Amino acid sequence: MGVRFLGIILLFGASCFSQTKPSSFWESADSLNKPRFWSTTAGISSIWAGSNLLLSQIWYKEFERTSWHTFDDSKSWMQVDKVGHAYTAYQLSSLVAKTYRWSGVKHRTAAWIGAGVGWSYQFSVEMLDAYSSNWGFSWSDVAANTLGSSLFLGQELFFRDQFLKFKFSYRESGLASYRPSHLGSTLPEKILKDYNAQNYWLSFSPFYFSKNPKAPKWLAIAIGYGAHQKFIGDSDVFTSSDGRTFEAKREWLLSLDVDVKQLPIRNRWLKAALSPFNTIKFPFPTLMWRGKTFYALRSY
Repeated sequence: MGVRFLGIILLFGASCFSQTKPSSFWESADSLNKPRFWSTTAGISSIWAGSNLLLSQIWYKEFERTSWHTFDDSKSWMQVDKVGHAYTAYQLSSLVAKTYRWSGVKHRTAAWIGAGVGWSYQFSVEMLDAYSSNWGFSWSDVAANTLGSSLFLGQELFFRDQFLKFKFSYRESGLASYRPSHLGSTLPEKILKDYNAQNYWLSFSPFYFSKNPKAPKWLAIAIGYGAHQKFIGDSDVFTSSDGRTFEAKREWLLSLDVDVKQLPIRNRWLKAALSPFNTIKFPFPTLMWRGKTFYALRSY
């Protein structure tokens, strides 16, 4: 999932390509603005092509290239990596669609473009996997990518909004040091590679469809998923070099969250400062079910 997660950062740069002008440029155009449209398209295309070239020369060069082949990893990593695929496709689709709406593209058209670019970018990275001896083309990855882009597109087409939001959180697991080659040795590597530290959430406000103007639509409930003590993709048991034995378990989480878009804030800069919480879960006390054990956590 780590390589795909980088796609969010790369295409986010493209989505900001034309938005570093004076404040009026932050507002979406009422009709198609050709300079914005073509600069956005050029920026996304350039970063897409450049990032794929960079990945093929840096990430994949350490592994032998082979003929196109498939790889069934549907049962690996307790499917946390698949949820990560869906999250990345969802966020890429959303970022690209927002940029094209800013360019004056009609809402439905922008939604289709966003979902298409989000899915296609993931597919292009999957094709790099398909020619690498260490991986392969994964149909389960493609299915997860499709689910993520479809979650975005379906809500845009039927509700013109994202009342069900896909979010991410990271909490240091303390486990990466037992297998740093696979789980990371630095903080950026661990954020991308340590599935024990990653959690993915579906966040929604139970008051979203309320017609009561006093209803706290900003208050949301989040359901999360993750894994604990997962060191090997296709095995739930791991023995470290110091003789400790770990047994992997699934994690299910229940927590509160904040829908930043629904907060009654008028200040544009404050909203911009809080905007990361549209993609990252807001820390709140959390209930966790890990295997057969229940935990009440201070914050997650």
